[in-house]
This record gives sequence, C-alpha cells and structure tokens, in this order.
Amino acid sequence: MEVKTASFEKTSADTSMTVSGAEAVIKCLLEEGVDTIYGYPGGAIMPVYDELYKYQDKIHHVLTRHEQGATHAAQGYARVSGKVGVAVATSGPGATNLVTGIADAQIDSTPLVCITGQVGSHLLGSDAFQETDIVGISTPITKWNYQVTRAEEIPEVIAKAFYIAKSGRPGPVLVDITKDAQFASLEFNYKKCSGIRSYKPNPEVNLSEVERAAEVINSAKKPMIVFGQGVILGGAEELFKEFVEKTGIPSAWTILGLSALPTKHPLNVGMVGMHGNYAPNILTNECDVLIAIGMRFDDRVTGNLNHYAKQAKVVHLEIDPAEINKNVHADFPVLGNVKETLKVLLDLVKPNSHEEWHNEFKELYKTEYDKVISKNLDVNKQDLGMAEVIQEINIKTKGDAVIVSDVGQHQMAACRYSDFTQTRSNVTSGGLGTMGFALPAAIGAKMGTPNREVVAIIGDGGYQMTIQELGTIFQTRVPVKIVILNNGFLGMVRQWQQLFFDKRYASTEMTNPDFVTIAKGYHIEANRVTDRSQLKDAVKAMIEHDGPYFLEVKVEQEENVFPMVPTGASVSDIILE
Repeated sequence: MEVKTASFEKTSADTSMTVSGAEAVIKCLLEEGVDTIYGYPGGAIMPVYDELYKYQDKIHHVLTRHEQGATHAAQGYARVSGKVGVAVATSGPGATNLVTGIADAQIDSTPLVCITGQVGSHLLGSDAFQETDIVGISTPITKWNYQVTRAEEIPEVIAKAFYIAKSGRPGPVLVDITKDAQFASLEFNYKKCSGIRSYKPNPEVNLSEVERAAEVINSAKKPMIVFGQGVILGGAEELFKEFVEKTGIPSAWTILGLSALPTKHPLNVGMVGMHGNYAPNILTNECDVLIAIGMRFDDRVTGNLNHYAKQAKVVHLEIDPAEINKNVHADFPVLGNVKETLKVLLDLVKPNSHEEWHNEFKELYKTEYDKVISKNLDVNKQDLGMAEVIQEINIKTKGDAVIVSDVGQHQMAACRYSDFTQTRSNVTSGGLGTMGFALPAAIGAKMGTPNREVVAIIGDGGYQMTIQELGTIFQTRVPVKIVILNNGFLGMVRQWQQLFFDKRYASTEMTNPDFVTIAKGYHIEANRVTDRSQLKDAVKAMIEHDGPYFLEVKVEQEENVFPMVPTGASVSDIILE
C-alpha cells in the first residue's frame, strides 16, 4: 500500500506552511478531530512531545504509567465513543509494550492509531540504543503499518492510518517515525484519505444474496439469531432491533455483541458460548435457520465445530470476506456493512412471532434459573457471590452504566448478569482475553463518555497486572469506579483445575496485598466489603461518590461459573453444575 495509490480529500489545512515533522504529527491529529491521546514519552518520540507541549489547549495527553495501559485506555475510549483511539510511545521497549494492546485491538476490531518514535534512519539495522523493528513485530497484529523516514511522508501516512483504522472492519494501525523525520522540515498541508486502490473496506451489497437470505428466513420454523459486535461497529442497533421485532426471532449475543440489544428485550435470549446461557446453546443445535449477524464464529462461541448447528441453514451477514466460511460454512453469505444489509433485508422479511419456538427458550431458561441463576443470587448462602455484586450495581446504576470487565470468572459474571439499556455499554477483552485490560480501559471509557457512569469489574489477579494505572487515575482524577471481586485465586484457571485436573491447584492461589491501602495511597477513596450486609450501602456510596472510587468485595473463594461448555465439547453438551 504505497502512499501514491491513495486518494485524498481537501480539508481546512490545504494552505501550505513550513513545520517540523514532529509538529506535522500534531497537526495531523487535530485535522482528524483527535482531542485525547494516551502515551508515555521517551527519547525517540521526544520531538513529538515537545510539539505537543505547545498544543496542550487542543489535545489532552493522558500520561499512563505503562505503554500497555496507553493502548488499553485508547481501546476503552474507542469502544464507547466510536472514534479512533490514539496511543503514543517511544522506540524499543516503549514500542514493544504496545504489542499486547495492539493484538487485543486487532482481534476485537477496535480502531487504534499507534504512533511510535524510532531511532534515526541512519541507525536503522545497527542495533542502536532502543532500536527495535516494531514494524516487523507488529505486522501480524495490525491492519496496516508503516515506517516513516522522511518528514514529507507524515501527512499522507497518518491520513491513511486513520482511514484504514476506522473503515470497514476496524482495527489497529501503527506508524513508526524515525527521529530525523521528526526534526526535519516539510511544507505541510493535510488532506484526509478517502480511498486506497488496493483496499476495499466496504463490500458492495449483492441484492440477490439478500433476497435469498430473506427467502430462507421467511420459510424458517425455528430460526435463531446470533449477533456480535458488528452490529455496534456498523451503527446498526436500531435497524437490528426493528429486524428482530418484525421477524420475532429469538436473538442471542456474543460477549462483544452484548448491549447492541437491551438485555431485557423480550426477544433477547442471552449469551452463547462456553459460559453462555443454557437455552441458546442447546437450541443452536435444534434451530432450522441460524442467522449470524456481525460475528465471526469464534471457538468460544461454537465449541466443537463438528457438532455445531449441522442441522441448520446458515445465513451470515458479515463485512469481512475473510470471515465467510472460515469456521462455519455459510449457506447464504451476505457481505457488507450490517447497517446496509439489514436495511435491505428488513424490507424483505415478513412479520412473524415464532411464539411456540420462543417458548422453548423460555422453558430452558427456567431450567437454568432453577439450577444456576437462583443459586448465584441466593442471599441465604454463606458466602457472597459475584452475581450478587453485579446485581447490586445494576440496581444502583439502573442499567445505564458502562461496565468494563477484565478477564476471568468475574468477566463471565459481569456479562451474564449486567443489565444494559443502551449500546456501547459493555467493554471487555473478548478474543485475546487480556488480563489487565479493564483498569486502563475504564480510564479511556470514562473519557470517551464523560456523562455516563463507568464501572470496572476486575478480579484480584488481572487487577495486579496493570495496578500502576491507579497513578493515572490519581493524576487525571478521572471518576471511574473500580470493583475488585477478590476470591484469592486466579479463579477461572482454578475452576478448570477443579473440574479437569483433579483439584490440583497449581500456582493459582493468590497472596494479595491490602488493596484498600494501596488505593488510598493514590488518594482514591476506598472501601472493603467482607459481609453481605455491607454490600448495598457500599455500592451506593461508591456510585454516589463524586470522583474515583475503589471497592474491594470479598467473594466466595471456590465459586464456579456455570453453565459451561467443556473444551472440545458440543455447545449442546453444556453442563449446568
């Protein structure tokens, strides 16, 4: 993808002026509407930071305590705002510390532009101090990357970076800029990228494909929808709701699709996958038409592919051609942005209710409620459970909060039991499963939607992977609410050890510090719940507090998350206890 193959449109910066490469970087960000960036300075990116100093009134730079925190914060910002997140780091270890967040953004389709400094171009390949080939390292985990060695390349490369990151199926892009390119001068004018010859992000909608899909949907007796984050990324939530209500089709979600449809909508039948709800997992293998919308048939959703929905005709609405037939054969593939394809499909499908079929979901939900949910919410059991904490947060926030969860048992509890009334409310690491994601992501999420309550749900293990970002919260005073569900274990690993390794708890028991004292050391208001009787007042105090707040909740040590589809099993082999 050479710069000359791209097309550009005029912007307000068409008048040329002489600036340094470093200042050009800042001006490019402003032209793209960037007002917040996350990063950590260092030698090779210092010229950019020097110019950033002059633009403090226009761009808010958030100094994270680790470069990984910068990428996760940028992800949180992007996920709730729909904008491109921006992370900045220096060369060498600064750049490599971005890698986990970049990989996370790639697999979860989050638009990021990462800008790294690099040693001078004359030192490339010499193993100079803090030289690392970040372009080579990041190639498998970015949509596109590019190394700038001449200042005059900067405007066009950054314009392309933003276009690629946010168009089609979004994802991360990395631009590596040598130090001499930052110091050199150029005649600056900026034109936003509007197209690249070799890159077609939005497939044209094939009307005949949509018509064939509508025909099979209209003739279905037991149709089922599984919807993913593509609905949210495409801005198709309202169209999707109309489609569900018109067709009367029971609709289940992947964890990244969660909140695209209100959780209490009568046709929302819950989560699919390894720790999903009983009914949609069982009935995946009984439906006659499976309609996948903006999802990629991840292994955590499908279980054993040899036994996944083999009886069903599969309709797959998807923007990325690489996902069609990758894991599950699509009998009726419909390529395109779901906002475009759903609009056409909505006019072609017939009104229906599928009442008898929907009743099957209701009956299986009763089974799950009796065997799992009622026990998880039982206030008479001895120890406090994770679901009880989530339920109390639902009550106090009325389902309007953004919930940012880390990875592990608490993540599954948060996804299963959180109430959401609006879209872009569930922020979690889905595909990569990155422990340490939630704390910095919550910082970015709150900055991306400052008028909404943002609550981070984190386990005691993942929390300590990025605990240093309490310093970022202290410095910025961003009013995030942090809830640690502390069971003294790496809970999900311990659950697997209990179920599949004869309770050999190898290296999963945690000896934890005093989390409340640590939070107070960062001048963050903090409290601890050790008994159920304290929970309501503690959550109320947290939500009502004007500023950041830390709440540690001691929960049952060996609580397991059910239902569960064992690895390698069919989704219909889901176990309840």
